Amino acid sequence: MTPQHPQKNTMAVPKTDPRPPPKRRAADLAYDAIETLLSTVQLEPGSQIAEADLAERTGLGRTPVREALMRMVSIGLIVQQPRRGLLVSTIDLADHLDVILTRRVLERLIAACSARRATAQQRTAIVHCAEMMVEAADRGDLNDYMKADRALDLVNHQASHNDSAVKAVVPLIVQCRRFWYAYQHEGEIVEGANAHLELAQGIATGDEAAAIAGADRLMDYLEVFARKIIDK
Repeated sequence: MTPQHPQKNTMAVPKTDPRPPPKRRAADLAYDAIETLLSTVQLEPGSQIAEADLAERTGLGRTPVREALMRMVSIGLIVQQPRRGLLVSTIDLADHLDVILTRRVLERLIAACSARRATAQQRTAIVHCAEMMVEAADRGDLNDYMKADRALDLVNHQASHNDSAVKAVVPLIVQCRRFWYAYQHEGEIVEGANAHLELAQGIATGDEAAAIAGADRLMDYLEVFARKIIDK
């Protein structure tokens, strides 16, 4: 559960994380590459999936691509239908506010865990990623903005040391990114970048209440954006 009365963390923070990052499997790389295609709507909702085409587009073998697709089926990003094979799941406008509502609970929990558990190196990296988002937003560079967004999510998830929450939130993040790309207004990325920066700064200070407030601001931004689209 999300902490009801978060307290500022007073535990000492390790100066560095001596462990090297784990080597990533080909299936994980394939998953990330396909997730990018989904998030940016290069694989359009409702379209059919061609395994060979994805292997060519990602530069990875069909075996890791197949494994990545099966993972996506298990979390609902890809659907498997008789005689039609694999299809990209559709964007359900009616369901999207529930996606954000559920994501909010998980993002608050992850933010609190990261504020409490992140190393000094991770805190610095989280703020750096958020600052890169702000810079990209100021330039109107959507590609750099989304690269920095993904990088921030990765370090935040690692810093939280809460695998259960991370596994639950990742498909919701992809759905939110798809929604954003499908109905994007570039003028709003500055507000989104500032919300990410507030989240990052809250985590970096080790203040769980500030980190949770940052997560709430980010979810508020996504909810307001979604309501504008849904209410049209």
